[in-house]
Amino acid sequence: MNPRLGLLQPYPFERLNALLAGVKPPAGLTPVSLSLGEPQHPTPEFIKQALAANFGGLARYPLTKGLPELRQAIAGWLARRHAIPALDAETQVLPVSGTREALFSIAQAVLDPADTQARVICPNPFYQIYEGAALLGGAKPLFVNADGARGGAPDWDAITEADWANTRLVYACSPGNPTGRIMPLDEWAMLFERADRHGFTIVADECYSEIYFDESAPPPGALAAAHRLGRAGFPRLVVMGSLSKRSNVPGLRSGFVAGDAQVLKPFLLYRTYHGSALSNTVQQASVAAWNDEAHVLENRRLYREKFATFFDLVNPVLPLSRPDAAFYFWCRVPGDDEAFARELFAATGVTVLPGSYLSREAHGTNPGRGYVRMALVSTVAEAAEAGRRIAAFARERSVAKAPS
Repeated sequence: MNPRLGLLQPYPFERLNALLAGVKPPAGLTPVSLSLGEPQHPTPEFIKQALAANFGGLARYPLTKGLPELRQAIAGWLARRHAIPALDAETQVLPVSGTREALFSIAQAVLDPADTQARVICPNPFYQIYEGAALLGGAKPLFVNADGARGGAPDWDAITEADWANTRLVYACSPGNPTGRIMPLDEWAMLFERADRHGFTIVADECYSEIYFDESAPPPGALAAAHRLGRAGFPRLVVMGSLSKRSNVPGLRSGFVAGDAQVLKPFLLYRTYHGSALSNTVQQASVAAWNDEAHVLENRRLYREKFATFFDLVNPVLPLSRPDAAFYFWCRVPGDDEAFARELFAATGVTVLPGSYLSREAHGTNPGRGYVRMALVSTVAEAAEAGRRIAAFARERSVAKAPS
């Protein structure tokens, strides 16, 4: 067996299941899960119809490179969405079976297992796939803390020059998970300059890019930042996006990688052996999804309504900060985050994810400790019900723990 498998830590939801084992919420209360970031809005009917209309594609092996019409649809969407020149669909775009698969596999293509000094920089808190990809690729993950005192901004200055020199890959997530923070242009400029100096690859995870709250201000992405900074061809940068959250099709497992053709060429070679081509049926349905924006507008409307409802109920008792984007509230809680999550579930049947499960101890602290992540992925009614229960719980807990 690969000995590096022993370096992997339990997934956050395994830890949550262990934390809540044996806890019985009050009888008669329907459980409400705010722990898992799985979109639950209905899948648009036209995407289902596109799937049904293309079942004939199941009779053919799909190409790893993907159908030309899908690559062109993705390139066209990127150009429209980010106001950038059209990418070369032949060399700068690859369909992938969801960003999770691609975030992991690109590390295996970029990293040299014989390079014992290799470092992979990850934000902290973070999506655990980054860490696993680094470890199984033979590298050491380095964490950049993004704590509340910094407004969720990563402390890039905590990385030493020696570590920057050994960095082979940087994962950046904007809008961020779990904070919803959007990286500004000057932060991208810093990363690009470091990448040029040290030769590492930047992987921008943008799976939440289409969940935002101000229609007049879509979150700028890494490709747009590179274009504004005059980086023709997007050197050392690849961006990953997905239909899962944008189009409410997490089970479709359809996403893309786009950017530097010099990175995508060896990545395609790796994927040819990896065997992760998207079904032709899924690809044709994905073409339909990328070419339509009306359903995405409705999706965002529902999220705006949920976030406003939940905020008005909970914020008077448990202070919330409105995220820039994504579908999480990253909430500071009194005391220990594990204890808060366990007591909340026991009292209300509402499940939230302890922030310490999304972070690692680094630079003397765990930046997720004392926070919980709340995923508002279901209906407006369920968000309201969860908000009422959490507010009542927080009031009672505050009174119970107040000094007499």
